[in-house]
Amino acid sequence: MLPIFMRASLGLVAVGLAGAAAAQEAAPAGHAIAPGATAAPRPQLGRAEAMLVLDYQLVRVPQEASLDLLGIHALSQLNDWLYGGVGVHAPLLEGEYGGFMMFDVTVHAQRRLWRNLFANAGVSMGGGGGGKSKEQSRVLTGGGGFTKGYVGLGYEFEGFAVGANVTRLKFYRSIIDSTQINVFVQVPFSTTVGSYASAGQRLPATDAQDAFADSSENTLTLGLDNLAQIDPQGSNHATVRLIDLQFAHYLNRNAYWYASLGVGYHGMPLYNQLIGGLGIRYRISPRVDLHAQLGLGSGGWSPDRIDTGSGLLVYPKASAEYWIGRNWGLSLSAGYLFAPTGSSKNATFGAALNYHLQPEGRGARESSGGSLLEGYRINLFQQTALDVRDRDVEHGRINMLSAQFDTVVSDHVYIAVQGAVAYEAYRSYPGYGELVAGVGLQSKADKDSAFQFFAQVLGGTNAHGAVVKAGVGMNLGLNDRLALYAAAGRTVAAPSNKTNFKSDNLALGLTYRFSLPGR
Repeated sequence: MLPIFMRASLGLVAVGLAGAAAAQEAAPAGHAIAPGATAAPRPQLGRAEAMLVLDYQLVRVPQEASLDLLGIHALSQLNDWLYGGVGVHAPLLEGEYGGFMMFDVTVHAQRRLWRNLFANAGVSMGGGGGGKSKEQSRVLTGGGGFTKGYVGLGYEFEGFAVGANVTRLKFYRSIIDSTQINVFVQVPFSTTVGSYASAGQRLPATDAQDAFADSSENTLTLGLDNLAQIDPQGSNHATVRLIDLQFAHYLNRNAYWYASLGVGYHGMPLYNQLIGGLGIRYRISPRVDLHAQLGLGSGGWSPDRIDTGSGLLVYPKASAEYWIGRNWGLSLSAGYLFAPTGSSKNATFGAALNYHLQPEGRGARESSGGSLLEGYRINLFQQTALDVRDRDVEHGRINMLSAQFDTVVSDHVYIAVQGAVAYEAYRSYPGYGELVAGVGLQSKADKDSAFQFFAQVLGGTNAHGAVVKAGVGMNLGLNDRLALYAAAGRTVAAPSNKTNFKSDNLALGLTYRFSLPGR
């Protein structure tokens, strides 16, 4: 969800008398290079452009209430007119579709026509499912795979754009096959980035100040949340335990917008919710912050199990964060989650680990030693689970669209968050998915070798509850920012998960690599 495509290069300083003179001119003030010495490569920075797109459409469903869908997409700019990214759709106000959700990969084209008027078109492919019951989900979405195409016009204002598209949405082998109008809002944003080869290098203080001057803080949060149901009306009365992934982008020093995805791992595996909204931070001390958030979104499983009605959720939440390093924080939270169109009401409490990218007023910005460029990878891949079994019953295979975000902690260690959604039916029903996170070990990136090998252990949830997922793989570099991704591994039920789920996994796709100024 970060902007990741850019042009970057590393400047090399020649040796010898002529090279020393050239390097002397390139060196920052106060850092003279001794005759005959070789200057360390100086990282070069660039700007990565991206946009957040919100859209809304009303999809006709034969013999059922219309399905209204709010979509959120994060798209990175690939060139002057082409974008690529990922997105999610969820219902809000119509019918009883609480828990319906769609995930996709999108390719988007956009060209200015005249002054602020532009044309756009795109194609999305992915998987999803949901409905008022498991049986209705199969009727609505077939095996879960879908294609969406759109074309339309928009108008740019200062800082945002609005427009409308004609959109065709089709779920394969299902009753949803509809053409409708969707309206959209685009919000562009950008950040300072470096090449992947620059990861681990330190920017001089003056360069770091320039890099941060027009960049905003972003925070990635991985949390464990608990929904304690209050007077539940659905058939499930258990406390729902979630893995929650949140991204926040700061508008100024303390105000931010955020988007979060929560997936159940106990009490109701694969309960899901998508929440977005605004938050504000209050700094109590150098190490303690308080946060207040108000979010709107959609979620549930099916209204007969947990009654979120049409899906609309409202979520006020407060948290306290303790900083344990320049980029890391631990937080505790409490809130109240309710469904205005259903009976679901929940007291919430949880804990989370926060990773601050380009932290405002902390770490690098306060250090006279400059800023360290930190490496990141976004992997998009096709993943196939083979020899799938649960409770010792064989279920064949599952084909999934998958994404993984890697934060490189050191030359040999990284932290990974992976999400996957099936685009074919599993056990005759749509909607299988996984959300896992953990740690990986890797070989050191070497500019003289195209290969980088890794091994990782991830924990999280799938349709059956808590799982552990281990694997090995490699990246084959095509250039500094793009690599081929290949991996193999195994997923097994966690000790607390009595389904004895297991599968072997194969994955193949692409990796985008970059670096950001950090601590």
